[in-house]
Amino acid sequence: MAETRDNVRYLPSHEWARLEADGTVTVGISDHAQDALGDVVFVELPEVGRAVQAGEEVAVVESVKAASDIYAPVAGTILVCNDVLDAAPETVNEAPFEGGWFFKLQPDDDNALNELLTPEDYRALCATDDH
Repeated sequence: MAETRDNVRYLPSHEWARLEADGTVTVGISDHAQDALGDVVFVELPEVGRAVQAGEEVAVVESVKAASDIYAPVAGTILVCNDVLDAAPETVNEAPFEGGWFFKLQPDDDNALNELLTPEDYRALCATDDH
């Protein structure tokens, strides 16, 4: 079973979003998603400074199996991208919740993460995906 973390919220499209102490939101893909994709070979990251809407396509992850869009979990402004992924996209597979994050954004609404799936809801979603 794929790992889920209790300190993050999830999207049905398998992104995770973690509220940081400074009020920013870090975004990546779940362990379930990286496992389903297989070996990640390329990540296209968004432009820093870009304003995004919740649910907007903002990045792309490509694996040996497929390419998938990455969606913004909440509306906000992209602050920084994980440049490590340019040279080492496999970091997404190795550490999806640590070094394999995609980008950080400043949310427009501090409470927007409350609209996303809880870890329990996400586990239930993944359980139905596995059957």
